[in-house]
Amino acid sequence: MMSNKRDTTAVSPEHARFLSSVKKADRRVTFFRYFILIAALILWELSARMGWIDPFIMSSPSQVMSTVARLYSGNELFHHIGITLYETVVGFILGTILGTLIAILLWWSKSLARILDPYLVVLNALPKIALGPILIVWFGAGVKSIIIMGLLISLVVTVLAGFDEITGEKQLLMRTLGATKLQILTMVVLPASVPTIMSALKISVGMSWVGVIVGEYLVSRAGLGYLIVYGSQVFKLDLVMASIVILCVLAAAMYYAVAFFEKRLIRWRGHA
Repeated sequence: MMSNKRDTTAVSPEHARFLSSVKKADRRVTFFRYFILIAALILWELSARMGWIDPFIMSSPSQVMSTVARLYSGNELFHHIGITLYETVVGFILGTILGTLIAILLWWSKSLARILDPYLVVLNALPKIALGPILIVWFGAGVKSIIIMGLLISLVVTVLAGFDEITGEKQLLMRTLGATKLQILTMVVLPASVPTIMSALKISVGMSWVGVIVGEYLVSRAGLGYLIVYGSQVFKLDLVMASIVILCVLAAAMYYAVAFFEKRLIRWRGHA
C-alpha cells in the first residue's frame, strides 16, 4: 500500500535553482582565488627571468623553492618552523585564556571595569614592541621573552564588548528565576558571546604571529624571524622571501584551523 504522506525532504524547483546558483558562486570564488595566486606566482617568476625585476632583490618562486629545499636537506627547515610555531601557539593560547579571563572579571565587576577602563585604553594604545628591551632584561634573552611578547600583542580584551552587548532582558529573566551570577555567565553570556569570542580569536591569530616574529627579531638564535634577520644581514634575500612565504602558509593554516573549530562549535551548538 502506497503511503499518502507528503515527502517533506523534496526540494522545490525554485529552491533547487537557488542552491545551484549558490554552489556556482562558491566555485567561482574558489576558482578566482587560486587563479590570482597562480597568476601572481607566474608573473613573479616571469618578471625575474625576463629581467623586469632584479632577482637578487626580489627573488623568484624558483629561488624560494630552491631555498626551502636547501633548508630541508640541511635538516634546518622543520627546526626553525617548529620553534616559531611552538612560540606562536603557546602565546596564542595564553593570550586567549588571559584575555577571556580578564573580560569575565571586568564583566563580573562593573565598578572594577569603570576603574580600569582608562588604563586598558592606554595599554591597548601602547606599542608593545617598545616593551621588548624590558622583557629581555626581565625574562632573559630566550624563548620566554618571545612568548611573552606574542602574548602581549595578541592579548585581546575586546571579548568584553561582546559580553556587554548581551541583551539585559535575558539576564533579567534569569535573575527573576533565581539564577546566580555564575549561572547567568555560563548559561547566557558565554554561549551568546561565542561569535564575538571566535572573531577575537581570528584577530588574535595574526597578532600572535606578529608578536612572535617581533620577539625573534629582537632576541633569537633560531626560528623564521631569525632567518629573516640573518638573511637580510648577509644579503641572502631568497632566504628572507622563503621565510616570509613559509610564514604566510603557517599563518593561513592556523587561521583556517580556528575557522574550522568555529564551524564545528556552531554545528555542535545547533545539535545541542
